[in-house]
Amino acid sequence: MEKKEGHIHPLSQMIREIYEIFREIGYDVASGPEMETEHYNFDALNVPADHPSRDMQDTFWVKPDPKNPTRDKMLLRTQTSAVQIRYMENHKPPLKVIVPGRVFRNEATDATHEANFFQLEGLCVGEDVTLEDLKGALEYFFEKFFGEKIQVRFRPSYFPFVEPAVEVDVFTKGKWMEVLGAGMVHPKVLSSVGIDSNKYRGFAFGIGLERFAMIKYGIPDIRMFYQPDLRIFNQF
Repeated sequence: MEKKEGHIHPLSQMIREIYEIFREIGYDVASGPEMETEHYNFDALNVPADHPSRDMQDTFWVKPDPKNPTRDKMLLRTQTSAVQIRYMENHKPPLKVIVPGRVFRNEATDATHEANFFQLEGLCVGEDVTLEDLKGALEYFFEKFFGEKIQVRFRPSYFPFVEPAVEVDVFTKGKWMEVLGAGMVHPKVLSSVGIDSNKYRGFAFGIGLERFAMIKYGIPDIRMFYQPDLRIFNQF
């Protein structure tokens, strides 16, 4: 019987590739727990108590432990931003870090949405960090990742943990495509981890890895990444 070599999953390949790109400009990589506390997933990120993302239709909450009713409420993390909070608690600025990992959303599955998917977040905090620095970092990443110079545009948006917040589009295959959310780290987020928001500023961004893989490799359906079909993975 012919022996066939195994393959690294395309998402794992992407994480390695993206880390190498950001490592060249001074970024570390961090990881954290997939089951997270309400504090790290929401409170420390300036997400209001009545924000819709806390509701059951978006978040997988973990059943409380009857033996420890005072324990902080637990959930499957909805974003890897929680790891950014943990990282800032243990590192002093200036700092640069990317955080790849799996996240969970209680939503319907279709060709472009999954209940669990991979996200990669980036964070940069320093004394003179500006929105222009964010734009420069993303343009550098896009050019390295896609192998060509990519047009980038920012559109105003809203995320509780950044202000101002932007949606980022790239011009590829003859059209503009929304690829990520980003912005300047909200002063309340910096203050929540003991960083002087009068002295330091930062930017953050979040990338859906499957969406980037779909763009780069022409994969039409996000669900293909989680199907045991070797015809897909053998191509990588």
